[in-house]
Amino acid sequence: MAEHTSTIRDVVVVGGGAAGLSAALTLARARRAVTVVDAGKPRNAPAGGVHGLLALDGVPPAELLARGRDEVLGYGGEIVTGEVVDVSCASYGFMVVLRDGAVLPTRRLLIATGLVDELPDIPGVREQWGHDVLHCPFCHGWEVRDRRIGVLVTDPMAVHKAFLFRQWSSEVVLFAGDHTLEPEESVKLDALDVPVIAGRVARLEIDDGRVRGVRLDDGRIVAVDAVVVATRMVARTGPFAGIGIEPTRHPAGAFVESDAFGKTAVPGVWVAGNASDISAQVSGAAAEGARAAQQIIADLVMDDLDRAVAARADAPATEGEGR
Repeated sequence: MAEHTSTIRDVVVVGGGAAGLSAALTLARARRAVTVVDAGKPRNAPAGGVHGLLALDGVPPAELLARGRDEVLGYGGEIVTGEVVDVSCASYGFMVVLRDGAVLPTRRLLIATGLVDELPDIPGVREQWGHDVLHCPFCHGWEVRDRRIGVLVTDPMAVHKAFLFRQWSSEVVLFAGDHTLEPEESVKLDALDVPVIAGRVARLEIDDGRVRGVRLDDGRIVAVDAVVVATRMVARTGPFAGIGIEPTRHPAGAFVESDAFGKTAVPGVWVAGNASDISAQVSGAAAEGARAAQQIIADLVMDDLDRAVAARADAPATEGEGR
């Protein structure tokens, strides 16, 4: 523990996913003292591969993160396995407290904790999450192309997912559940030849580790190969409440507000990735992490410069000066 409390870091990055590691890489390459704290619970862990990431399409999530960690360590960055439980303000910036009691002093803070997908309480959904149960057409649409796709309306926004997934398959069916379709929605679904199944969903039918169908309360089973759900995507913000970071509510979940460069309303605190952009894919999250890191570096440079100017002004005149 002592080794983590001995020095004041330039930046502590909370979260070791794509956004956090990308930021840490940029910071380490700028010769800044950076520590990444990661709890080891990536959102995309159940997925077989990361898609839409240029030159790395299909790379397993664990492999991508392992490569990222190696790159950060190669430039002198530090990675700590642990969970942040509290953050408080200090004269130099912030104190970041881990569950094991370690305290990491830091001048600046980057929140890259990602988010939590709140899944609908339907038997089979959690078991198949990230495999046959999906939520993002851009992440998984290609993998289920031309297959039978069932879209569960567990949230009004789910209807829009039926429109999107129709891009990848002509066999999309909407399970309306208790949702009453708006006339405009019905017209659009009909135009796309998307059947609407009434009745509450009881569970997913799973056989040999694969989704085979959707069972309704009345006993009917509709055969499908993949299921699409709309999750509530909620940023992990609990440990930062003490410094004034509060989630902003959104119809699809909650996120941390920031400016275009990731700067929050709390001085010295930035945010990147899904914590601030709940729709960001891995590529976007990594870009946001790098952009936030660049802004943090510029902020630290100006702070260091101000300190240097003040120190020079306060220094006693040497012999010969002022003549």
